[in-house]
Amino acid sequence: MSLNPIPNPEYMVLFRTNGWEDNLSPEEMQKIMGQTIAWFERLHEQGKMKAAQPLFPEGKTISGKSGRHVADGPFAESKESIAGYLMLTVDTFEEAVSIAQQWPMLECGCTAEVRPVAPECPSFKRIQEEKMAAA
Repeated sequence: MSLNPIPNPEYMVLFRTNGWEDNLSPEEMQKIMGQTIAWFERLHEQGKMKAAQPLFPEGKTISGKSGRHVADGPFAESKESIAGYLMLTVDTFEEAVSIAQQWPMLECGCTAEVRPVAPECPSFKRIQEEKMAAA
């Protein structure tokens, strides 16, 4: 997938986990966490990591036209939950994907989702362009 070039492109990697640690010994957990920390440190040293943080598993989901429905989240039916994120500043989408493919926790059955960060809301931009074309 090749995306239109944008200045200073940023990509968000969402880390999804699924109880990866449930069947690992403490030694195995320590090994994979050490590999993961080293991976983050390399990205930071290379100047590719803009930000990264883990997230607590609990949260709330807000929905409804008035934002009045609040539910515990992540959803119980989901086998995966977003465990953290990584913000990358790299030249291409392909490079961001390549970096995400090196996340050590993939070996534990976790997944990573790579998304380009839009410089502005795509829906708002489309509406503005339609208004301009109509004028």
